[in-house]
Amino acid sequence: MMRKDRLLLVVTLTTIFSADIYFILLPKLRNMMGQTSRHSCSCNGSDLALPRQGGLATPRLFNWTSPPFLDGMTPESMDGGSKLERLFAHPLYNIQTPVLMPEERLLEAEQLIKYYKKKVSRWERHMKTYSKALNWSNVTVAAHEVTYDPDASWVKFYLGINRYALYSREDPTILQLLKDLQSMTVVNADYTQDEKALKGACDCSQGTIDSSLRCYEKLQQRDDETPEDVFYFVDFQRHNAEIASFHLDRILDFRRVPPVAGRQLNITGEVLHVTHNEDLRSVFFTSPANNTCFFAKCLYMCKTEYAVCGSPNHLEGSMSAYLPSLSMAPRVSIPNPWTRSYTFTGRQEWEDNPFYCDTVKQQPPYNSGNRLLNIIDMSIFDFLTGNMDRHHYEIFSNFGDEGFLLHLDNARGFGKHSHDEMSILAPLTQCCIIKRSTLLRLQLLAQSAFSLSDVMRESLQSDPLHPILTEPHISALDRRLHKVLSAVQQCVRRLGEDEVITNDFIKPTVNPTVTTEMELLR
Repeated sequence: MMRKDRLLLVVTLTTIFSADIYFILLPKLRNMMGQTSRHSCSCNGSDLALPRQGGLATPRLFNWTSPPFLDGMTPESMDGGSKLERLFAHPLYNIQTPVLMPEERLLEAEQLIKYYKKKVSRWERHMKTYSKALNWSNVTVAAHEVTYDPDASWVKFYLGINRYALYSREDPTILQLLKDLQSMTVVNADYTQDEKALKGACDCSQGTIDSSLRCYEKLQQRDDETPEDVFYFVDFQRHNAEIASFHLDRILDFRRVPPVAGRQLNITGEVLHVTHNEDLRSVFFTSPANNTCFFAKCLYMCKTEYAVCGSPNHLEGSMSAYLPSLSMAPRVSIPNPWTRSYTFTGRQEWEDNPFYCDTVKQQPPYNSGNRLLNIIDMSIFDFLTGNMDRHHYEIFSNFGDEGFLLHLDNARGFGKHSHDEMSILAPLTQCCIIKRSTLLRLQLLAQSAFSLSDVMRESLQSDPLHPILTEPHISALDRRLHKVLSAVQQCVRRLGEDEVITNDFIKPTVNPTVTTEMELLR
């Protein structure tokens, strides 16, 4: 009995020590060695240190005008029809950004096409080599032809990324990209470049699923809630949370989540048979019920007991549009100032110090520009989804310190509909600042004529895996939205509107209709 107790103690301590290394020591070590482990990959071809681009002005929005058909109308007077269409037709969703300068676009067309052609050529050489290797093996791997298509939706998506957002509000490419994510042929399945870099290996030739897509596995039923005894850092990864997060991000007009669509996958035919990485192939197995299953390789919850199984081969998943290669568009991974402790007992300074934001405001890049405001946008987004697992955030290094934050890795959202984790809002409640444009859109979505839950429900109906969220999760959005607005109101009462609400757009002229709508939104 004593030996079993000792063994249990050793296993527990090893787990805690491994979590400490992975979530605390390793990120710090990466920062000391150049912000991120990706820096060590010679194939990236550029320095990932974040430059300060003095030539780029702080993003300012202008020409806030009302569409002609909305003149003299209030939201309450527009009954019937699609709430989502009316929302996107509202003046707040038609703010025009300045004409983009060349340096404000992430990629140049010539640069992307050149990279694309090289990738297609490299894929063809790789498949020839791999096919020869299969001549003397019994491994079954499907080979799909990859052709150069300059009009591909993911190419247009890449070319549309700029310093303000991943895509523009009116970009028709996004709808086509969502359709392609649901039906594109899967040509390869592999670890991401980030995962390979973490393992100490660089692979500049391989993308994931036609160079632009990835799959998240289904680990939890939609109507399940995360058990009370489960820590956020070992919570389930939910494919429907990734899908819902994209739709919510678009409704909030952040446009910082890459497009995501749901899809029914054949694990054997569409994943295993196109997996050329032997290490990845080893995680697939057949269960006693004759279902095809696979599990992840990581430091925790990565055993066959936690495997994902098809029925017998089919499984729901979310397909996410890949961001451009790090060799073309390097990104920087930065620790979130409000990161949580990734141990079973630890606490961070912000959890005990209500004046923690005063310290953050003194440190670059949070002492100027929009970085802190973007952190607060992200905290509001995470609070609405219930995502507590935001230990890092990423930005494109090309855009300097004023670049927008990417809202990536949202699979741990929408775990609990009956609980609102107020600590997620700490950046807002401790700093007591918010963008005026963000606040006005939140106020608009709190009105019954639009209603966050209604437009979210309508938006999610377009996904082939509908229903994406259960009604309790959707209705929780309205409850949480009111709590965000209440937190802002408390800040205004304590500090005054001028201190709390930060202008991030310019009205060139006084427009009576706009003024009326502004008053309506207060």
